[in-house]
Amino acid sequence: MPETFEATFAALRAIMLGQAGGMAVTQDAPGHLVLKTPWNEPGKKEPAWFGMVQIKKAYASYHLMPLYAQPALLDGTSPELRKRMQGKSCFNFKKVEDDLFTELATLTRRCAEAYAEPVGRRGVECKLR
Repeated sequence: MPETFEATFAALRAIMLGQAGGMAVTQDAPGHLVLKTPWNEPGKKEPAWFGMVQIKKAYASYHLMPLYAQPALLDGTSPELRKRMQGKSCFNFKKVEDDLFTELATLTRRCAEAYAEPVGRRGVECKLR
């Protein structure tokens, strides 16, 4: 693993763990972190995915599944952070970027608040399936 990606992973891991209060760590290994919700996904017998941080070949990736289910959580996100997006719920970074990581921490906290209760309990429209 490239050393720069390890430092980037470590910073992203700290954001995920620090801002996703109430979520359960289901995997925490070098280069790979997975968090799931404390509630089961509607219609399934296991917790819903919340987020993941992992080292890939060319970058460290940061996944926030609430963004897929509730795209409005991205409202107000800067164009700079949106440039890091791949797909609907993943951000890729090659190095630590303090300003973007601060914004990502705020976004992660917003996602954790949205997923504090089972999706649908608050009347929030959601596309989990």
